[in-house]
Amino acid sequence: MFSQDWIEPLIKMAVVIGAIQGAVAYLVLAERRAAAFFQDRVGPNRVGPFGLLQPIADGLKFILKEELIPSGAHKPIFLLAPVMILASATLAFATVPVGYYFPAILGLKAPIAMTIAPGMDIGLLFVLAVSSLGVYGVILGGWASNSKYSFLGGLRSSAQLVSYELPLGLSLIGAILLSGSLRMETIMDAQAESGWWWVMLQPLGFAVFLISGFAEAARLPFDLPECEQELVAGYHTEYTAMKFGMFAMAEYMHMITVAFMAVIIYFGGWHLWYIAPAIPANEVGLIGALLRIGILQAKVLVLVFFFMWVRWSFPRFRYDQLMAIGWKIMIPLGLVNLLASAVSQEFLAKDAYLAKAVVSWLVLGACFVYGMLNVNPQGAPSQHALAKV
Repeated sequence: MFSQDWIEPLIKMAVVIGAIQGAVAYLVLAERRAAAFFQDRVGPNRVGPFGLLQPIADGLKFILKEELIPSGAHKPIFLLAPVMILASATLAFATVPVGYYFPAILGLKAPIAMTIAPGMDIGLLFVLAVSSLGVYGVILGGWASNSKYSFLGGLRSSAQLVSYELPLGLSLIGAILLSGSLRMETIMDAQAESGWWWVMLQPLGFAVFLISGFAEAARLPFDLPECEQELVAGYHTEYTAMKFGMFAMAEYMHMITVAFMAVIIYFGGWHLWYIAPAIPANEVGLIGALLRIGILQAKVLVLVFFFMWVRWSFPRFRYDQLMAIGWKIMIPLGLVNLLASAVSQEFLAKDAYLAKAVVSWLVLGACFVYGMLNVNPQGAPSQHALAKV
C-alpha cells in the first residue's frame, strides 16, 4: 500500500531529528552535571528525580519567556539568523550514518541503511559544506542585532570558522586516501575490513581534526565568538526566549556532528574487534544491527564527554592566539599530514597498514620534537616592552 521509496526517508527523518533534539536537551543536563562534578558541587537536581526533568523545564522557559527585538535591529534578518544556523546544523545529519544497516521490519525490504540520504558519494563533503553555512546565521545575527557586542562576536566568528575550516578539511584527506571514498559508510566498512582504525594510521590528522573541530563548534577553549567575559554573550547577546534557544541547540548539534565524524572517520564507527566484525549487511540480523548501533552511539557519547571535560578544564585562548594556532600551526600540520599520507599511499602497498602506521607516528613525533625545539609563546612580552615597564 505504501511505497518504501518515500515512507522510509520520512521515518528516518522523524527518528533522527527527534533523537537529535532529545539528545541536545539531555546533553545540556549532562554537561551541567559534569561541570558540577568537576567543580565539586551538586548541579541541577530539583526538577524531577535526579533532575531528569530539568530539560523539560528549560524548554518551557524558552517557549514562555518574552520575545524581545531591539528597537534598532533589522527585524527580518534578526529573526532569520537563528533559523539559518539551526537549519544548517540539522541538515548536516542527512548523510551521517547513525548506525549500521537494519534488517527488514514492517514489510520493508532489507537491508535498510541507517542514513537519511544513503548512497551519497560525497557524503563527507556534504557535511562539511552544510555545516559551514552556519556561520552566516552567526554573522547575520550579530550584525542585525545593532549591538557592538553582538557585532564583535559575529566578526570573531567569521574569522575563526573560516580559518579553521582549512585545517579541518586538510586533516580528513589522509583518511579519505586510506578509504578511497567520501562515503562515510564506506569509510567505516574499510576500517572494519582492514581491522585498523584510521586513528592508528592518522594520529596527526586526528589531532588536527579534533582541535579544528573544537574551533568549528565554538567550544572552549575556542569559544571566542561568545566570550562571556568580554562580549557578554557575543553574537546572541540581544536574543531571548526560543531564538536564543535555537542558537544554543545549534551549538550542541555542531558538537554532536563533530563527534560523529570523529568516530566514523577515525575510530571505526560501528566496528569493534571480535564483537562487531566486518559482516555483509544482509547477514547481520537484528541483534547484530542493534549491537552495532549501540557501539557507534557509545563511542560518540564518550567523545561528547571529552568535549565537556575539556570545556571545564582549560581556559580559553586570547583571540590573537586562536588565529595564530589556526594559521601558523594547524594548517602547516595539516599539510605535513597530507604529504606524509600521499607518500605512504603511493609507495607502500595498499594493505601495508603497519608500515603506514609507523610512518604516521614517526611524522607525529618529528612534528612534536620540532615544536618543542621552536616553542615561542604567543603574546609573550618582548625585552623592549619589559624595559619600558
